[in-house]
Amino acid sequence: MSTSTNSKLVRGYEVVIGLETHAQLSTQSKIFSGASTAFGAAPNTQASAVDLALPGTLPVMNKAAVERAIRFGLAVGATVAPRSIFARKNYFYPDLPKGYQISQYEIPVVQGGQVQFYVGDQAHTVRLTRAHLEEDAGKSLHEDYHGQTGIDLNRAGTPLLEIVSEPEMGSSQEATEYARALHALVVWLGICDGNMQEGSFRCDANVSVRKPGAPLGTRREIKNLNSFRFLQQAIDAEIQWQIDQIEDGHEIVQATVLFDPDSGETRAMRTKEDAHDYRYFPDPDLPPLVIAPDWVERVKAEMPELPRVMAERFQRDYGLPAYDATMMTQSKAFGAYFEAAARACGAPKLVANWLMGEVSRRLNAEGRELADSPVQARTLAQLIGRIADRTISNNGARQVFDALWSGEGSDVDALIEAKGLKQVSDTGALDAMLDDVLAANTKSVEEFRAGKEKAFNALVGQAMKATKGKADPAVVNELLRKKLGA
Repeated sequence: MSTSTNSKLVRGYEVVIGLETHAQLSTQSKIFSGASTAFGAAPNTQASAVDLALPGTLPVMNKAAVERAIRFGLAVGATVAPRSIFARKNYFYPDLPKGYQISQYEIPVVQGGQVQFYVGDQAHTVRLTRAHLEEDAGKSLHEDYHGQTGIDLNRAGTPLLEIVSEPEMGSSQEATEYARALHALVVWLGICDGNMQEGSFRCDANVSVRKPGAPLGTRREIKNLNSFRFLQQAIDAEIQWQIDQIEDGHEIVQATVLFDPDSGETRAMRTKEDAHDYRYFPDPDLPPLVIAPDWVERVKAEMPELPRVMAERFQRDYGLPAYDATMMTQSKAFGAYFEAAARACGAPKLVANWLMGEVSRRLNAEGRELADSPVQARTLAQLIGRIADRTISNNGARQVFDALWSGEGSDVDALIEAKGLKQVSDTGALDAMLDDVLAANTKSVEEFRAGKEKAFNALVGQAMKATKGKADPAVVNELLRKKLGA
């Protein structure tokens, strides 16, 4: 894969997109206190004295959060900084009890790296600028408060890994596929549960437009996008808004904006701040974070097989094309399902085709995860085995799959028999039938012998019709050509 380039223009403008993604780390306690990170507790029941910034409290670093950051850095091929610094990011907001957020600024824990993914069947790579540890703020609640705003500080102090990409994506689709790949990776690594509805994985999109060859345009940041659909819609809306403004003779002003899914529009929330507006300075209560080489090696030794490594193995051991191998490693569940089915039936390419096709189509239509599939790997392998040994046709296999999915049965062979889908491949049984087909279609026979190949296809169609689709097409082809002297 090579670094993606963008040649697609929108109304004559180049689009430049960078994403900042907040992944909530899967620790049981907060980043600087022992308070629980469990979701759904009553407001303000999981906010400790440290989270509330009561006088005299001191933060203590959560080692498990650091280990998850190291794991991510190793997975994306980044540099894990041997020494990094925590800073105070100063701003006022009602749900920020300290009046500052503890984050990392000048020296982040993860530096560089890259994420690889596909847009359609085109390989892309997006470089990462950094990933740094920080604490989350609380949450402002505006509903059911009779025109007032409530403050819930349960999230205050929740550990986050903010992952910052380089601004090198050129379309909303590319940005969305990057976000999907990043989401799949952090879930695969076990460092984030990826639950977007609960705010465990959310994206901020920095968007600007420019004429080809011109300097970078002024960016606007779309905050807190918690679904891939909204991410793509928000970026598209922002692109059109910026181009409209420029075409009408207005300048783009740097700002933070929100996306309204109901109206499909972005609206300005506040003028965008720059780093100096936050008055960053090293947190005096936290010493530098020192990560010794042996700690990194211990984390590396405990790492799961990475998606790209598994994909390379699937190409090598199962002969899959690069695209198929990447699709089979979109999650651990997909990889395990594919490998179990491929080993059981010995037809890995057919397994990949069915997983990318019929299985994925059904899962997406019903909003299911692969783990909830009614057709388990061994059953799919049995079905694919019957295609491979030509017991049934592809069309017959889809009928059996429908029955398996709907719970009509669980035994492939029994369903084939019950539905009468077994292909006729006995040459003796087919011989007389094909003689009848040729006798009834003399015009097609003459056209074929005159050099018209389409006439042969017509004869095959008539033969399949005569057997009600039960004949093995390969056997029919072979016998017909022999009878026609071809």
